[in-house]
Amino acid sequence: MSDRIDAAIIALNARLNGAALDGTAKFVVPGEGAILVDNSGARAGDDAADVTLTADGEVFEAIIQGDLDPATAFMSGKLGIDGDMGLALKLAGALG
Repeated sequence: MSDRIDAAIIALNARLNGAALDGTAKFVVPGEGAILVDNSGARAGDDAADVTLTADGEVFEAIIQGDLDPATAFMSGKLGIDGDMGLALKLAGALG
């Protein structure tokens, strides 16, 4: 696991602030690791999830820091989404 993933877990937990997700989401940063997000918060892990969001490290950081809207990243092809789009939208709203 990378330092970027470790820092992102802390940032995600602060930004989500206990938001209810009704499922499990996974952020994947190829070559660096994965983060699972559910009602318990964010943690390192690569287990199965209802939705998987994949982006390179720079895009992932920009989304986590609030500098890039997840919907914009998806529409521009910078963020891949596989699985429950409704959950992905709920997660995007919680991050916004």
